[in-house]
Amino acid sequence: MKKLLTGSAIALALTASGAFAEDISACLVTKTDTNPFFVKMKEGASAQAEALGIKLNTYAGKLDGDVETQIAAVESCIAGGAKGILITPSDSRALAPVVTQAREAGLLVIALDTPFEPTDTADATFATDNFLAGELIGQWAAAKMGDTSKAKIALLDLNPSEVSVDYLRDNGFLQGFGVDIKDPKDIGDEDDERIVGNDVTNGNEEGGRTAMENLLQKDSGVNVVYTINEPAAAGAYEALKSMGLESQALIVSVDGGCPGVQNVKDGVIGATSMQFPLLMASKGIEAIKAYADTGKKPMNSEGLDFFNTGVELVTDQPVEGIPSITSEEALGKCWG
Repeated sequence: MKKLLTGSAIALALTASGAFAEDISACLVTKTDTNPFFVKMKEGASAQAEALGIKLNTYAGKLDGDVETQIAAVESCIAGGAKGILITPSDSRALAPVVTQAREAGLLVIALDTPFEPTDTADATFATDNFLAGELIGQWAAAKMGDTSKAKIALLDLNPSEVSVDYLRDNGFLQGFGVDIKDPKDIGDEDDERIVGNDVTNGNEEGGRTAMENLLQKDSGVNVVYTINEPAAAGAYEALKSMGLESQALIVSVDGGCPGVQNVKDGVIGATSMQFPLLMASKGIEAIKAYADTGKKPMNSEGLDFFNTGVELVTDQPVEGIPSITSEEALGKCWG
């Protein structure tokens, strides 16, 4: 009888343990659910959550910059008893109050791709070094152009909100190209006659086309185009092509998604900086699981809460001194 009770107790303990694992839930809150970058991020989070026995709830803004929907999503995660939240903030500052509320409620909050301002608004950040991503394409564009004094630069940014990923990539590009940056946190504050102007794209192809058309009206001689991401770059190319100017401008971008890399191969984009959103999301889920199991928050080997998930320059026109991989190599690893 004693053995039977012991066996029952063990079985009950195992059942309880399994139930506890299944009760761990997490949330993923992205800027949109249509941008391929965030689609891949969701894939990475979903696969890792399933592997670790975590219930994942996913939310997304209606479009880039939709702060209200993201706030509502975080509130739902708090009310639902989630253990942690992975979030790509549409506004690095406006979401700070609700994120602080989540942390005070005991949730682990991890920023993906886009750091908060200040960065310690979240418990940790898993992201690309966005300034470096911009700097690499800026250096490449400057090297390809040679005489940068003749540059006429169009900058296609994200949206009017205070988004760190926007100004970090933008200003990284400018520094790489050799433009003096007055305020590293501001966009459009550069006193340089080579800059035709900035316009916003909302990170999509239609926005990229409209922004490019607007800037071409200011100066049809644009010969360097920086874009916040590859959908915006595709739209910019279509605008240039419609005016017969597609061979006039170097287009550079950031993301490294398979469609964007294909556009590098096809000559639409000259160079792009590849990110790894699937890795960001899967590592974020691992961190939430560790926090649920041990109560420990993520910390890198240097004792910091920023985890650099890497960046690689992709181009089929390499330049000396700037490490890069070809589009063929990149197609074998895009966002994987």
